[in-house]
Amino acid sequence: MIAVTESVSIPDAELSWEYARSGGPGGQNVNKVASKATLRWAVAASAAVSPEAKARLCAAHPSHLTADGEFLVTSQEYRDQERNRQRCEEKLADMVRAALTPPKPRKKTKPTKASQRRRLDDKKRQGEKKSTRRGSWE
Repeated sequence: MIAVTESVSIPDAELSWEYARSGGPGGQNVNKVASKATLRWAVAASAAVSPEAKARLCAAHPSHLTADGEFLVTSQEYRDQERNRQRCEEKLADMVRAALTPPKPRKKTKPTKASQRRRLDDKKRQGEKKSTRRGSWE
C-alpha cells in the first residue's frame, strides 16, 4: 500500500510491477540483473482517488498514461531493484499528492492608475521620438 496522505492511500491490489535491465549505473552487473522498476497503476479503475484528482493527475502527466488508461512510473536511478521500487512509489505518491490539491482560482486584477499613466507617457514619448525621425527622411 502506498500512503499518499493520511486519508488517501493506494492499495497494492491496484498496482502491478515489471522489472527490466537498467541502463543506469551498475558496471558488469547491469547486464545480469533486472534492476529497473516499472510501476503500473490502473487510474481509471481506482477508487482510492477522487475523479477530480484523477483528471488533474492525467492532465498534469499525459506522458505517463498508456492507451489502456494505466499510469506508468519508472525508475532506474539505483543499482538495486528494491531502491528503484521505493523510488517509483515515492514518485507516484508525489504526483498524486500534487493532484489532490485543487489549483487556486485566478483573481482578475486591474492595472493601477499610476501604471496606466506611465504606460501612456511611455507610448507618447516613443511616438514623439519616431515623429522626429520621420521628418528627416522626407
